[in-house]
Parts: sequence; C-alpha cells; structure tokens
Amino acid sequence: MEEHFVWVTTRRLQPGTLDDFERAWRPEPYPRGLRRAYAYWTEDGQEITGVSFWDSKEACDSWRASEPEARRRAAMAPYVVEEREGFYHGRELAVPSGSGG
Repeated sequence: MEEHFVWVTTRRLQPGTLDDFERAWRPEPYPRGLRRAYAYWTEDGQEITGVSFWDSKEACDSWRASEPEARRRAAMAPYVVEEREGFYHGRELAVPSGSGG
C-alpha cells in the first residue's frame, strides 16, 4: 500500500469571513512537493480543515519554513480565531465493494 505524507490544519474562523479567508489561503507560488490538497468546511462556514498530501515530510517542512508560506499565513491571520495542525503518515483504507450503500 502506498504511504501518504499529510499535513492537516483545522482553523476556526471569524463569523462571515470564509470567502475572504479562502482568497488569502491560496498558496503563491504553488508549493514544490505538494501532490494535492483538499478543504472541508462546516455548514456555518466557521471552521475549515485543510488536508494536503506531500511527496515527503521534508517537502512539507521546506514549504512551511518558506517566505511565501509566512506571507500566506500573515494574510490569513485576520480571519482566524484558533488553529490546530499536525503532520501525519498514513495510507488509504481498503473498503470492501458493496459496502456503504
């Protein structure tokens, strides 16, 4: 099974700021070593979880220590009330066919 290197960040946002936060959230330039990224938010738009998949822990660490990431985090800061984050290793779980339906 393929191993994944994943960075997960969950942020609680100021009420009514999801659209502004999403504009500030987009990385520029696109990080090297980032394979794909997802964002999931609550119905009320006050909590958002970002899940990013990386080539390696080193690629993720390099981006997190970069100047573009520091600027991106500063741009997001006015909208964030609370933040939790962490790096994980994992794999896709095999789901038997015909289940969940």
